[in-house]
Amino acid sequence: MHRVALIARLKDGCEPQAAKLLAQGPPFDADERGLQSHAVYLSAGEVVFVFEGRDVDVVLGDMVDSPYEPSLQASLDTWRPLIEGPPRIGRLAYEWTGEE
Repeated sequence: MHRVALIARLKDGCEPQAAKLLAQGPPFDADERGLQSHAVYLSAGEVVFVFEGRDVDVVLGDMVDSPYEPSLQASLDTWRPLIEGPPRIGRLAYEWTGEE
């Protein structure tokens, strides 16, 4: 299983708009895409989208590059004015898991 984070800096004052977009849920079916999990973290200055699943890099690439995903492309267009600069990709560098 692989995990990837997409980190984007929010423009000043855009946190409330970002929260409203996130409240609508993702513009895709995570299970249908083969993702094991999907989470989003929001702070006053950043939004972090975390995707986990087999071949997650390929899944994300297909989602972003596909012209046949009108709802996803519309969602990306809605986010663009809120984001300052290009998003960054974060990969797992350390993880600790306790015993169950």
